[in-house]
Formats: sequence, structure tokens, C-alpha cells
Amino acid sequence: MDRSPGSAKDHIGFQALTQAALKSVVRSALQTAAALEHLPGEHHFYVTFRTRTQGVQMADYLKDRFPDEMTIVIQHQYWDFEVFDDRFEIILKFSGVPQHLRIPFAAVTRFFDPSVNFGLQFDRDEAVAFSEARGEAALPPGEPPATSPETADGTVISLDAFRRK
Repeated sequence: MDRSPGSAKDHIGFQALTQAALKSVVRSALQTAAALEHLPGEHHFYVTFRTRTQGVQMADYLKDRFPDEMTIVIQHQYWDFEVFDDRFEIILKFSGVPQHLRIPFAAVTRFFDPSVNFGLQFDRDEAVAFSEARGEAALPPGEPPATSPETADGTVISLDAFRRK
């Protein structure tokens, strides 16, 4: 029997368990923010998510504009921010128009708080494993991520500065 590293099948699902634990960090950070009704100090969050993941609810024109991924910024202007076990909901303004977003944690691909240089990134395979572990559908494999996500006020941001090298 070959017991070399990587030769055994992971029947426990450690990758999915790790992703679930890391997503709970995101959930806890968002719960803290929602409970305070505003973010303390300089804290603000960049949350990138897949717009086509099952359970994502947002205006059709936003899904058309961001067919793969979208980044939102949670900082000063947001309303009705609620965090649940499996998702969060928030109202943000896009071009001055309030829009309700419902984002399952299974859809989140990146979370970053630049005020403390803390970030988590979930790659496609890990996000799919997390979704499957929770019985949720993710994007089909092979769909490329968006290259220019926008903030809630319509400003294009580059995530390159936030990536670990």
C-alpha cells in the first residue's frame, strides 16, 4: 500500500473543512460590523464574490455588468446590513441608486481589510469544494474571473495591490 504524501484519498475533506473555517472568519468580521452599525476606526472591507453562484441576488443590470465576479466596498455608506449563517445582505448605492445584495458565503472569493492588511483569498477549486461541502452550487469550472471589479460608487479598483506575492 502506497502511503506517500498525496497518494491517499481524503475521505474527511480537509480542504472543505479549512475553507469553511476561513469563511467563518469572514462571517465573524461581517457580523461584528453589522452589530456595530458602522465600522470602527479605519476598518473597511473589500469583498469579492462570484455573481453567478446559486443564491446571489442582485439587480440584473449589475449581473450583466459583472458576469463573473464583483468587488464591493463596505465602509461608510451601507444600509440594512444583516449577516446570517449562510449569507449576508446589504444595501449599497450604485451610481446613486440603492441596490439590495444577497451574497452567500459560498460565493465569496476574496476578503480584505486594508486598514490592518488582513486578507483571505479562496481559489476556484477551494470555493467549489466549500460549496459542495455545504450542498450549494458554484460557478461551472473554467469560467474566468472578472478583470476589473468596481466599488459600490462605480470606481474601478485593482486587486493586484492586495495579492500576496
